[in-house]
Amino acid sequence: MSELFYNAVPNATRVAPPLPEPRQYPSEKPQRVYLFGTCVVDLFYPEAGMDAIHLLEREGIEVEYPQGQTCCGQPAYTSGYTEQARAVARAQLALFAGDYPVVVPSGSCAGMLREHYADLFKDEPETLEQVQALAARTYELAEFLLFVCKVQLNDSGTPVKVALHTSCSARREMNTHLHGRALLAQLRNVERVDHSHESECCGFGGTFSVRMPDISGAMVADKTRALKESGAHQVVSADCGCLMNINGALEKQQEVLRGQHLASFLWQRTGGAA
Repeated sequence: MSELFYNAVPNATRVAPPLPEPRQYPSEKPQRVYLFGTCVVDLFYPEAGMDAIHLLEREGIEVEYPQGQTCCGQPAYTSGYTEQARAVARAQLALFAGDYPVVVPSGSCAGMLREHYADLFKDEPETLEQVQALAARTYELAEFLLFVCKVQLNDSGTPVKVALHTSCSARREMNTHLHGRALLAQLRNVERVDHSHESECCGFGGTFSVRMPDISGAMVADKTRALKESGAHQVVSADCGCLMNINGALEKQQEVLRGQHLASFLWQRTGGAA
């Protein structure tokens, strides 16, 4: 290993990749969007999906939810099951074939559609063209609300301190932490507090938590400790996989602190049902 290290190209592992070009957003809101709900929202946090729909409909947008949608294919893809991931991805391509935006209440799943489908179909030119078209119209929910809908939120809640957690994929592929921060900053009675492990993984990582339970458990212990020490009354995240992991750890620790999806938090703070 040391020989490999010392024979490496100088600084090869220390040079950051070039930054992508800034994304260009539509000048006007679309009349209709798809919602890609994600399997975790569908099975464990359906209220997050419904609240995402409420937020979009309040902006005057018709939301279409294809009933046949399933997982985005990320667990199979990151576990090395390329053929299975490709089969799942093909099914989603067929369901979201209309030429209007796909809004995803999860940075990691949005990242899969926008960044990784192209790798799955790199050897299929015709399918790759469809994938690239899908990627161009795929938005994470917070990104879409902020830059396409240009929402202006009016906070009707009582003062609260919240800690924002973003998934690794959301942070590194979608910059969701910036979008979430900007939306929370519009809420006059919400104070976002920093925590020492904000940029670190919660330990979920989909199948990672199953394959590496001890490491995953240590990571979520560090994450929950930092969240508790931040003084936050509540945790907010735009990724339900992370919420499932963090909330499960907090419940096991018999803590009262809990996390909520950003869509539900925004909807409740701005006049939606509590």
